[in-house]
Amino acid sequence: MNEPNHFRRIVIASVVLSAIATPIVVAVIAPNLPPGDSSSAASGQVYDNTVLFGIVTPIAASILVFFAYSLVAFRRRADGPAEGLAVRGDERVSVWWLAVTTVIVIFLAAFGTVELADAGAGGGQGPDPAFKPDGKAMPVQVIAQQWEFTYRYPTYGGIETAHLELPVGQQVAFHVTSLDVIHSFWAPKLGVKADANPGVDNIAYVKPDEEEPFEIHCNELCGLWHGYMFDTGQVVSDAEFLRWIHNQQRVFAPAAKVLPKYSNHYFPEPDRRGG
Repeated sequence: MNEPNHFRRIVIASVVLSAIATPIVVAVIAPNLPPGDSSSAASGQVYDNTVLFGIVTPIAASILVFFAYSLVAFRRRADGPAEGLAVRGDERVSVWWLAVTTVIVIFLAAFGTVELADAGAGGGQGPDPAFKPDGKAMPVQVIAQQWEFTYRYPTYGGIETAHLELPVGQQVAFHVTSLDVIHSFWAPKLGVKADANPGVDNIAYVKPDEEEPFEIHCNELCGLWHGYMFDTGQVVSDAEFLRWIHNQQRVFAPAAKVLPKYSNHYFPEPDRRGG
């Protein structure tokens, strides 16, 4: 009895499964995964994840088909030998595997570079990101401390507020820093997460696209009340933002007089360094 062409069977089954699964994953599942499309950074992450899912789905399908086929076709039978042939390798499989993985890696490296150059370093890349988005960005400083975030607006006199509001459609440059220990500024709906380190100005870019509230968390274990380091922000219209910021300038004017002069970063006082 002639042995069937197992390789051809596996390839055909993999192609069929990939042709069915990939469109479903790319068109239905991936676009609906977090963080959504509330900002440029968030929608960019969804797009990147969709591309990655589109690449990995055929690979996963091929692996599943290979193992499923092997369990059926190469299982030990009652009248068969106790052990199969000792196969040391197959040059055809090795060459195809090397070629496919090389193409995928090179494509992902190029794709990631282009995306960063286009959207800027949205995840926080230190004080001088290699890639910056086009256009002028409104700076907003995020100041972390145990156990809250406060926010300073340099273009509005360096006023510091306890609430974060952003104008819709405006490119924003978050300057994230800390007054004591290491924290992490995380706004999931905006697609922004940047470490807050004392003495460091960590910049992350985002452009909110929808008027809506969003949650803010500290995503770095920072002490006893880390779990309560939670806040909410709001994306509003330009007119509403101007009304709000001018009201904050009026309300916090007395406190602004005793605040330290605005700086891109701060070093903790000696009695705060221990957390």
